[in-house]
Amino acid sequence: MLPRSLNREFAFSLNDVARMLRTYADYKASQFGITRAQWVVLVRLDRFEGLKQSELAEMLDLQPITLTRLLDRLCESSLIERRADPNDRRAKRLYLTAQARPLLERLGDLGDELMTTALAGVDRESVERMVAQLAVIKENLRHAIQNKPAPGTAGEQRYG
Repeated sequence: MLPRSLNREFAFSLNDVARMLRTYADYKASQFGITRAQWVVLVRLDRFEGLKQSELAEMLDLQPITLTRLLDRLCESSLIERRADPNDRRAKRLYLTAQARPLLERLGDLGDELMTTALAGVDRESVERMVAQLAVIKENLRHAIQNKPAPGTAGEQRYG
């Protein structure tokens, strides 16, 4: 058994909290007849309306086929619409419908409620510090990913 490491414990805790938050968000989203994944798509489109499907897939780190299924369901529910891209006849741009706007407001309230539950007992200053520290971690990881060696180059070990 490996000796305990604070860094490793942090990574496990962060992963566990993220997984539990996703599980709880799925449960809460089901009140509105949608999934957490659909909720995420709606929120992204609210912030970046008019994205191409490929841009949204990249932004959400989803395989295009997975996103297509999500978008199909949201279209069938009349929450989003696909429109032809005037500059690329192969591409579709994604837009929210008028029906999606009231749902997004309710989902915003639900998100606030969800995080109030998750952060119960944690003071605002601690939340602000955690957000700032997570931003540093995110930037460190972004930098490490951008500077990673190409596959098969020195420094890479493979097992199995």
